[in-house]
Amino acid sequence: MLTIRLSSLTAALSLLSFPSVAADCKGLPGAGALSTLLQQAQSVATFGHAGGIFDGARMWGAVVNRDGTICSFATSTSDPSQVWPGSQAIAKAKAYTANAFNLDSGPGVPILSTAMLYTFTQPGHSLWSLGQSNLFNTQFLAPPGGQGGGDNQIAGGLIFFGGGVPLYNSAGKIIGGLGISGDTSCTDHEIAKRVRHLASLDPPGGMTVDDITYSAPDGASVFTHPQCLNTYRNGVKLGTEQPATGY
Repeated sequence: MLTIRLSSLTAALSLLSFPSVAADCKGLPGAGALSTLLQQAQSVATFGHAGGIFDGARMWGAVVNRDGTICSFATSTSDPSQVWPGSQAIAKAKAYTANAFNLDSGPGVPILSTAMLYTFTQPGHSLWSLGQSNLFNTQFLAPPGGQGGGDNQIAGGLIFFGGGVPLYNSAGKIIGGLGISGDTSCTDHEIAKRVRHLASLDPPGGMTVDDITYSAPDGASVFTHPQCLNTYRNGVKLGTEQPATGY
């Protein structure tokens, strides 16, 4: 009898509709503003080339708040289907990652873009397998141009290559993360730091305080990221990814 009553209660509760609670996204760009920022970040006249395959012209962007909740996502194109569909999930995961591994600015507190976490998470390094600790929830994807997509939800996901940056207010407090995807990871990073700068959400120290570094010309370090196809940084061409050997 008790089992029957519990089953009936569970069935009744399943019919109730609980309204979603809007995320606190104060100070963060909404979808329309994010799309505009993505388009402005493409400007060669303002920033120089972004490199990669599309020079940063076909991007998904996503913003999460400090709780990791998705506040907005958008493409740089009027037709979202003309940006790689797989990049939507990557952008959201990069935004989550950039927020998840940063703190308020202060003495001795590093500011870490996802590009800076690359080496730590490679085989043989101290954070190998970290990406398995918080997997992306694919139910929070939207069809290109469709409804849903995880607004006011935590999609999670951890990605450790260029394209994710933390977002800060004018007091040096972290308020969320930005993720960009749609080109090479190096170009994604270039567009991410431009969008953050245009939105006036740079960390203390400016738009390049957590910039991507490469073994050439910067020298190898624990923060080194590999070069990509047609690599530019801050409008200067650095080189290109080396071809594979031994296949």
